[in-house]
Amino acid sequence: MRIGVVSDTHDNTANVHRIVDCLNAAGVSQVVHTGDITKARTLDVLAGLEAPLTGVFGNNDQERESLETAAARLGITLVDPPLTLSWAEREIAVVHDPAEIHDDLRRDHRVLLHGHTHRFTHHDDGRNLILNPGECAGHMRGYNTIGVLDLVSFDVELLRF
Repeated sequence: MRIGVVSDTHDNTANVHRIVDCLNAAGVSQVVHTGDITKARTLDVLAGLEAPLTGVFGNNDQERESLETAAARLGITLVDPPLTLSWAEREIAVVHDPAEIHDDLRRDHRVLLHGHTHRFTHHDDGRNLILNPGECAGHMRGYNTIGVLDLVSFDVELLRF
C-alpha cells in the first residue's frame, strides 16, 4: 500500500493543484496531510484527489470552523494531533510539529509522520520510520516536495514539483 504524505500547503492553491496531479499520477491509496492547510479553499482543491484524505491541524490552521465545515462537506477527516491510523497492518501516528513525537508515540507506532519545519526528513532506525515530506507551500522556491511511502517495504519516494 502506497500513501501520499503532504504538509504545510499554507493555502498555496497553485501548488496544491500540482500536488493533486502528482499524487493522482502516483496512484496512492490514501493521502495524509500533516497540517498547516490554513484555509478551507485549499480543502476544495484537495478534494480533487482520487484517494481519501486524512489529516491533522497545524499551528497555522486558525480558521478552524471553516476548515472543519469544509472537511465535513468534502468527506475529509481532519483532527487535532496526534492522529493514529492503522493501514496495511502498520500503526501510523500523524502530528504537525516534530516536538509532538513523544516516547509513547514512538513505542506504539512504526511510522511517524510530521510537517512544520518545511524540510524533508526521512529516518528509519528499524523501529520507527519518521517522515516529513518537506516544503509544499512554495516558500522555498525550487524545493517543493511531497512524499510517497510504501507501507509494506517502507520505501520512500520524494516527488519534486
